[in-house]
Amino acid sequence: MKKIIYNQLLKDITKFFLLSSLSLSLIIWVIQAVNFLDYISEDGHGILTYFNITLLNFPKIFSRILPFCVFISIFYTLNRYENKNELLIFWNIGINKIKFVNVLIIFSFLFLLLQIFLNTLIVPKTLNSAREYIRNSNVDFFPNLIKEKKFIDVVENLTIFVESKDKNGNLKNIYLKDLVKKNQSQIIYAESGKIVSENGMNFLVLNNGSFIDINNDNLTRFAFKRTDINLDKYSSKSTKTPKFQELSTINLISCLYKLNYNIILSKIPTYFQCESKAENDIDEELFKRIIKPFFIPSIVLIACLIILSSKDSYKYSRLQNILFVIGFFVIVTSEITARYIGNSKIEFFIILPLVTFLISYLFFIFKLRAGR
Repeated sequence: MKKIIYNQLLKDITKFFLLSSLSLSLIIWVIQAVNFLDYISEDGHGILTYFNITLLNFPKIFSRILPFCVFISIFYTLNRYENKNELLIFWNIGINKIKFVNVLIIFSFLFLLLQIFLNTLIVPKTLNSAREYIRNSNVDFFPNLIKEKKFIDVVENLTIFVESKDKNGNLKNIYLKDLVKKNQSQIIYAESGKIVSENGMNFLVLNNGSFIDINNDNLTRFAFKRTDINLDKYSSKSTKTPKFQELSTINLISCLYKLNYNIILSKIPTYFQCESKAENDIDEELFKRIIKPFFIPSIVLIACLIILSSKDSYKYSRLQNILFVIGFFVIVTSEITARYIGNSKIEFFIILPLVTFLISYLFFIFKLRAGR
């Protein structure tokens, strides 16, 4: 009988968790997808690149809201059971409140492992894949970015100015500055031109103009009747260097071992500068991935404290509000503590989830025995 009750309870919590987490993730994902439109409107990337980047950010969103959805699922389900007098039936048939809470705490470790799995493997992989799309994509929407009498510098090392542009895409009085090297650049002027696409590539066709090569203090000028400039050789100015959240967990751990013990666990990518100044950032990222999920049992326990009172008590509504605020505070604390991690404080922050759990559990035992 008790096994059936526990199975149904965990089933109800899981259902509500899936419903709330997926719904909330989709809402945030849609809002974030609007922000990602800058990759098209400002950076000139194509529709396919935009959708791939957007989709690959969904695991990150789901992982970030997971603790909050776990707390809400436990809190809502226990309140619903209380309002239907189902919890009262549980206590009357001999279910022990401590064992009841212990079952939910053990169940919370499934969510803990899920978030660690997402944080350490799935999220860095998908975010790095999204960065790969940016790194390897061309500026597909470059023709639409050209505006009259505006300096356009959405691609690296190239600035374009166009005096006028008609509805057919014909350009008048075009100026380009191409930064070839550190002390070498090229200025191009043309009376007219047009951006054309051939075989999936964008070319800027210029007519009646001249090149001015600037190499230190030396100037070289020559005229042309027509010249074609391949725009696909220029890449977007979108950030291409991976952020710490996009690096694999093993790379971050390997860097820490290299900095502290001069031991290399695995090959570190060349684009990742494993330097001492990055150590605090690595500590922060590893805390978010591995340590922060251990707050989940604490927030589950806080939600379970609602069983200390019944809906018939005048204190029940106040207890609901207090527990919700405390649970929300613990979730926020778990988010912001990572920012304050330093080499001298990291040990404290590592044990913080355990301290939070022990305080909550001892409080639960004390109140339970005091109420007898």
